[in-house]
Amino acid sequence: MNSVLKRFELVCGVILLGLIVFLVFIAAIMRTFGHPLIWSVDLAQLLFIWLCFVGASRALRARAHLGMDIAIRHLGHRSRLIIELLLAVLFIAFLAILTVEGVNLTLLNRERLFGDSGLSYAYVTIAVPFGSLLLVTSILSNAMEAWKQRNAPAADLVFSRSDDSSAQALL
Repeated sequence: MNSVLKRFELVCGVILLGLIVFLVFIAAIMRTFGHPLIWSVDLAQLLFIWLCFVGASRALRARAHLGMDIAIRHLGHRSRLIIELLLAVLFIAFLAILTVEGVNLTLLNRERLFGDSGLSYAYVTIAVPFGSLLLVTSILSNAMEAWKQRNAPAADLVFSRSDDSSAQALL
């Protein structure tokens, strides 16, 4: 399941980034010739919001987010694992609230239009619960993997990785 989600995130990220670049490029070309595509910038912004959530999940799954470990750097592997599992529970609770409130926000914004595109603003706000759920799956996947390898001294944790796996994390 983890490899399927990794692949999904990669494919979605590449497609979204490609569409954003294409839309901005076409908008610039058309503006140069005096025929601006007003809706293309709005659509690029919408896609960028989705790309941010997909990218955040991919980075979390690869344990590539920046972290401050100065307070726990000198603790043993097991202690760090316990701290990261507690943090994972806290983050999942926050993301659950974000998911519920994101759905509520989406329902409130169904009839609101997004800029000049004519699209519903709900397409923007639905990215919040979708992205939150993606992040939850990443945290759960990392937590299960860390728990399975809890007795290995150089194993990856929930949010941080061992020095041995740093080079292979994003591949």
